[in-house]
Amino acid sequence: MCRSVHDEVEINARPNEVYDAYLTSRTHAKITGMPARIRRTVGAAFTAGGDYISGFNLDLVPGRRIVQAWRGSDWPSGAFSLVSLELRSRGKKTRLVFDQRGIPEGVESGVTKEDWAKYYWEPFREYFAPVAAPAHGRA
Repeated sequence: MCRSVHDEVEINARPNEVYDAYLTSRTHAKITGMPARIRRTVGAAFTAGGDYISGFNLDLVPGRRIVQAWRGSDWPSGAFSLVSLELRSRGKKTRLVFDQRGIPEGVESGVTKEDWAKYYWEPFREYFAPVAAPAHGRA
């Protein structure tokens, strides 16, 4: 039996900005704080999380959807999960609908809703957080 993770988060950026950030090696690494090598090509292999994560792109629809075969380096040989990020426009924001299906039983590291929030959604929110204008005090 395999497990799944589902989450929905709001990011203060347009879908094409989120899409570009996730699929650009330098920006992905800057946001997550861990090395990443990724290309915007269906079938292209990728690594992230300092080489803990590897896989390949299955479906890419610019600004709308990213689907990847995804695995951790400590997973059983040949085991992959299916990761899907649906990017929905909410004005100047993105509603990201995330699903990870087919997580092998016994795999605990990096595959919980809390892990995705800690390593991806919170850093993405912080990266795209609006810059506050400096406060002007009165004397």
